[in-house]
Formats: sequence, structure tokens, C-alpha cells
Amino acid sequence: MSRAWLLPEHIADVLPSEARHVEAFRRQLLDMAQQRGFELVIPPMLEHVESLLSGTGQALDLMTFKLVDQLSGRLLGLRADTTPQVARIDAHLLNREGVTRLCYCGPVLHARPAGLQSSREPLQFGAEIYGYQGLEADLEVQELAIDALTEMGADGLTVDLSDARVVRGLFAGLPLDAQGVTDLVQALSVKDASALKTLSKNLPADVRDGLLALLKLFGGEEVLDEARKLLPDRAAIVRALDELRWLATHLKKAFPDLEVGFDLGETGGYAYYSGPRFSIYAPSSRDALARGGRYDEVGAVFGRNRPAVGFSLDVKVLTDHLNPTTAAPGIQVRWQEGKLGSGMRAAIRHLRRAGEQVVVIFPDESTAQCHPACDRELIEVDGQWVVRAL
Repeated sequence: MSRAWLLPEHIADVLPSEARHVEAFRRQLLDMAQQRGFELVIPPMLEHVESLLSGTGQALDLMTFKLVDQLSGRLLGLRADTTPQVARIDAHLLNREGVTRLCYCGPVLHARPAGLQSSREPLQFGAEIYGYQGLEADLEVQELAIDALTEMGADGLTVDLSDARVVRGLFAGLPLDAQGVTDLVQALSVKDASALKTLSKNLPADVRDGLLALLKLFGGEEVLDEARKLLPDRAAIVRALDELRWLATHLKKAFPDLEVGFDLGETGGYAYYSGPRFSIYAPSSRDALARGGRYDEVGAVFGRNRPAVGFSLDVKVLTDHLNPTTAAPGIQVRWQEGKLGSGMRAAIRHLRRAGEQVVVIFPDESTAQCHPACDRELIEVDGQWVVRAL
């Protein structure tokens, strides 16, 4: 039996009902970003692989599909994340001096799924701010993410805050090679106390104790106070704790019902993030609906290392956890060969321009097959085309 119709693993069609929801979310996200001054960019799906994987993008190497360009012979990559491309646009094509706000929404491709239930073709929406170092930019990005999810129907949201400078501050000045750092970060990410003890046994006592303390430094705002007692008194760590408290305070002012937590041992994207980072969860989701943070080194490889902060999410995932507004029922009209020139076409155009959904039922089609569901019909009454309830 032919299996030509089967799709690759972790790749799926988006059928009409879900596609309608995905598109509604996409439009809503882009509209909300535009209202805040974010300009839309549409980077290409593929470009030279060294551009996609340069600098902080190297972590995406295993996630990136690669192919040879038949025109140049150079290796191309299908983007697995859009941020490196947006950083290139900011650095080389726009090259502005002041603050630049950019947003995007398009598919990315993953050579490997991020999880057992993950798609290898997410529809990635993101919003990014370039050129401003202050925490106000971090807060704006976080508020946009929370506002967007809330307006799309999410409630009971939780924001987990962390900061890359906590772990970086512990490693500062240590004679660790790249593999040593990778091993320690991996042990932290899975909270493996045994591995962490073994890997850190030759490190200074305050660093070793600090790394082990990170395994339990998660929870509410009391975590920040506990961290000051357990972690070394280093400038980068102290500043990170101060800024996390500032962000949490402002988030609670903006969203009184928001639950804010902290996980100081969170190391996801360690090589990518440079400061505060956040993940947003809903009660119905085990994984984060949105993730983001500060990644000031993202533009360095393009010759413009300036402040950058942003977030992204998979629009398709939202349809599993949020309930968009149901599409309004449409208006049906029966095809009538002799009536097409008697104002029927004009009536249909008028209704569609007014935002109505008008479905023409073909001569041999049953009204029961009309889709989407219609609750009204367009008929001729005394020479006038009018809409009436079914």
C-alpha cells in the first residue's frame, strides 16, 4: 500500500477549524505589537548557514535543516529560530541609532522536535527591542507577552523569572573550559545534585556551595532574600537579584492577579541569554506558552553588539490551551442562474465588504453541506435582496 500521503514525524496538517484559530491569534498578536510601535519584518525561510548559526545561534546547529544551494554551492539553512535573522536586519539593513522595535510571525523548521509532543514546524511569533539597555525594555516585552496571552483568553498565568548573570557570576574568573561549563550547566538544568557535586569538587568552596544552593533557589519572592545569604557577594549576582525584584514589583503592579515566581538555577539558553529572562505558563500547559529575555550579544557577529530583549511563542500551541472567539455564523445564498444580474451579485459584494461571510450554495449542493455554518440566508423579496434568519 502506498504511504505517499503520510507526513514526516512531528509534522502535521492544520485543518480548517484549527487554522481559523491560528490565523485569528496571528492577527491579534501582530495588531497588539503594532499598537505598541513594533514594526513587522518578514525574514526569508532560508539563508547562508553561517549567518543562522553564528554567535549565539550556534546552539541551534542540531535543530537546523541544511541543504546545498544549487546556484552558489554554499551551505544553506532553514531557520530554526527567527531572532538571529532579526538581529541581522537591525544591524545591517536598518542600522538605526535609536531604539528599534521589530516583530515577526512565520514558520520555523526544527530538524529535531523540542519534546515528545512538539511540532517540528512551529509558527513563531516574536517581538524584540534593540538599542535600549534599561529594564524598562525588559518590562515592556514581558507586559506585551502577558497582555497578548490574556486578551486571547488565558487566565491564571504564572511568570517565572530568572537571570543568566547568576550562573555567569558564579563562573566568572574560573579556569573552566567550554566542556566544563557545558557539563555544569547541564547538571543544573536537570537539577542533578550528585553530578553537580562531582563536577564542582575542585572549584572554590563559595562557588561549589553557590551552585548547590541554586538547586533549591526556586519559589516566591523569598527566594531573592535567600539567594543573598547563600550566593557569593559578587556584583553581577547582586545586580541580577536587584533587577529581578524590580521586574517582579512592576509586573505585580501591572497585573495584580499574576503569580510571579523565580528559579535562579534555570539555565535554559545559557549561551544565548545575557540578563533577565522569563517564561509564562498557564494552568493547562506543562510547558511555557511564551519565553523571552535579554540577549545583548545576539548582534555581535553582525558587527553591531547592542542591547536586545524580546520574546517568542508558537502560535499553533496556543490553540491547544486557549479558546479564541467563535467565528460568526455566515449567510448562505442559493445559486440562481437567472438572478445573477438582478442585484444578487451586488448584494453579495455589499455584505462581504461589510465584513459578513457569504457562502454561495451551488445548484446541486445540499444546504446541509454549507460550511461554515450559516444562520441566515440571502433571498429576493419583491425585487429586493434581503437577509433573513434561517
